[in-house]
Amino acid sequence: MSAALEVRDLGIAFGGVVAVDGVSFDAPTGEILSIIGPNGAGKTTLFNMVSGLYTPRSGSVRMGGEDVSGLPPFRLARKGMSRTFQNLQVFAQQTALDNVMVGRARWESTTLLEDLLRLPSVGRQNRQSRERAMAALERTGLATHANAVAGSLSYGVLKRLEIARALASEPKVLLLDEPAAGCNAVETEEIEHMLRGIAGEVSVVLIEHDMKMVMRLSHQVLVLNQGRILAQGTPQEVRENPDVIAAYLGSHAKELAHAEG
Repeated sequence: MSAALEVRDLGIAFGGVVAVDGVSFDAPTGEILSIIGPNGAGKTTLFNMVSGLYTPRSGSVRMGGEDVSGLPPFRLARKGMSRTFQNLQVFAQQTALDNVMVGRARWESTTLLEDLLRLPSVGRQNRQSRERAMAALERTGLATHANAVAGSLSYGVLKRLEIARALASEPKVLLLDEPAAGCNAVETEEIEHMLRGIAGEVSVVLIEHDMKMVMRLSHQVLVLNQGRILAQGTPQEVRENPDVIAAYLGSHAKELAHAEG
């Protein structure tokens, strides 16, 4: 049986400089794969290729056994891929519920004319989108914030709101780019708890710098360094790998060495 996401020998170069070189991994449904590495290792560039923002120079991306290499983001979204970004991408003047309803776009099928005429099908679709968006808010612990204006919410809540919007599209593959970045310890714990709750239903691929969170959550860990795979395995295997410890000398070495499984 094919993994939800299969990446093979993915590579890209910018101006002759190789940013990602021959990266391969599988992300099965129901598991969390974390991608870690020093700044500049190529983690976000890899995400940008997988999610269709960049066209790979080499390699392939498959979802459910189907080759989706080079497809634009909106087509990948229709096939079940959803993604968050490092920086917040919220509509500050809209409510939390309205923000999450944006994630339902791939399921909407009414035409402009139908919207203008306010046909019954439009009302049914809007009600369904609202119900599914509310369900996503509930899954992320944000139901009580549904009618709050996004700009009034705390940073940690907004990070979860972005995940709720990604979940509203009912993805098969969920790419999360540093979902806990900038969060305090309590907010990070809330995000970690939420990810545990959703991981059984989708394939989660996570870029994250919080090593304790990575080691507690992940089924598999992929370590990048200078655009190439340095190590890959279980959290225990990666934590004990001397090459990984060496690559993390500095801010993360001690944290990685003492992270709990």
